[in-house]
Amino acid sequence: MTLHVLMVAAENDALPGGKVGGIGDVLRDLPLALTELGCRVTVVTPSYGRLADLRQLGHVAALEVAFRRANIPVEVVEVAGREHVPQVRHIVFDHVDFSPCGRGTIYCDDPPDRPFATDASKFALFNAAVAEALKQYCIGEIDVVHLHDWHSALLLLLRRYHPAYRKLRSMRFVYTLHNLALQGVRPLRGDPSALESWFPGLRYAKALVTDPRWPDCINPMAVGIRLADAVHTVSPSYCDEILRPSDVAGAGYYGGEGLQADLVAARQEGRLHGFLNGCDYPDQLAPVPEWSSLLELMRAENLRWTAARAQVGGAHFVAHVRLSEMSAKRPTFILSSVGRITSQKVRLLAEHAGDGRAALEGVLDALGDDGLLVILGSGDPVLEQFLAMTSARRRNLLYLSGYSDVLSQALYGSGDLFLMPSSFEPCGISQMLAMRSGQPCLVHLVGGLKDTVKPGINGFGFEGKSLLQQADGLLAALREALVLRSNHPRRWSTMRKAAARARFSWRSTAENCLNLLYRAG
Repeated sequence: MTLHVLMVAAENDALPGGKVGGIGDVLRDLPLALTELGCRVTVVTPSYGRLADLRQLGHVAALEVAFRRANIPVEVVEVAGREHVPQVRHIVFDHVDFSPCGRGTIYCDDPPDRPFATDASKFALFNAAVAEALKQYCIGEIDVVHLHDWHSALLLLLRRYHPAYRKLRSMRFVYTLHNLALQGVRPLRGDPSALESWFPGLRYAKALVTDPRWPDCINPMAVGIRLADAVHTVSPSYCDEILRPSDVAGAGYYGGEGLQADLVAARQEGRLHGFLNGCDYPDQLAPVPEWSSLLELMRAENLRWTAARAQVGGAHFVAHVRLSEMSAKRPTFILSSVGRITSQKVRLLAEHAGDGRAALEGVLDALGDDGLLVILGSGDPVLEQFLAMTSARRRNLLYLSGYSDVLSQALYGSGDLFLMPSSFEPCGISQMLAMRSGQPCLVHLVGGLKDTVKPGINGFGFEGKSLLQQADGLLAALREALVLRSNHPRRWSTMRKAAARARFSWRSTAENCLNLLYRAG
């Protein structure tokens, strides 16, 4: 019998404009791997006011969804993905409330006093609409519902407690944790963005929905862990790490993020599993650009980002100056980094090393005048300013504030060494993409980074029980890499080849999904 899997997520990079981060990559590639094992897969996301405008393949349903004491009309349409694969359907749910922060915006930035408020209401409506579609069999007979991160976890609450959705109990529900640091916590009541505002009159067991730290709040991530038939984290090491609290105060490692007891219980019940996401390995990678072409591409992308704003941002202006100074001669060593500018990803660069200065200063000193650190990404305004101000003082740092898929691919191929100093990393995809292009990686040996990068074989790593030790470890590993490349070119070449040969297949991920998550017992 063919297994029909429904994947519910906030992102889907099989649709143009459907991605912000790694979840989008997973929803693009994992369904294809599952079809090779005989499954049918349907992926559903909100439309965000844009995805329903893609080429439509058919009208699926017009739903009336009970939400906030009203019946909300939600249109459900099937749209074409980037690739035509008959066994994979892409369906979007369309309503104006799925684009509260502007057309095409997937995630909203709410003020600190109301975290997740806009997104939580948006995804609560989405969950209710998916539940209604499942009840009406609009998407066909479903065997397994695979939920991704907190954005889809309220389906489990509706399945357990809402009398209209008892039919969902016949389906197997599995839940993947992509990033435990984001949990979508909101009040139980007393706010327009609260559980009892979304689903008035719903009777639920408070102990199974509330946050262990804030008992008057619902924690969707906790709901997912507690109520799913199986729970999955996206690397084995991250699965182990989240079962214990941080044992080093201030070290930047967050352990179970307040949900350790729930995760330990899931492991004891045999419901918690950890295995890696995969990476796509095409027969032919894009050619590595010459330095002159890379320089032209960086200038063009920085100009595009600058033009998109009413005022010239400081980071874009500093990048313009740095790019205008660069000569036609390639730097002797390019250290590259691609990713969101968040505390998780780059906080360590701002921490003090043993000499009392920021670790980033030590990195630039080690690279010297003939080396260059290129950082591509955007995110936290404070960290972005730190990078821009450092680049204004140091000519061997180029910070490009934005994201460009074509530029990121060029950097994966053009760099000599890829830097990923994450404080924690559930899986990580950037290191896999850099390795795929033959670029060794320098990483903090945590989570998926520990499971993919092997120091001395295909890259370099560092550890440390404090932020100071981690900063010093990063600098020591960088110096080791620079010496190896300079003094031992054959060993460096061997390491590059080992990085390029490493394989983290989606087929293996799909097999684990089938054997550990989808099949009961």
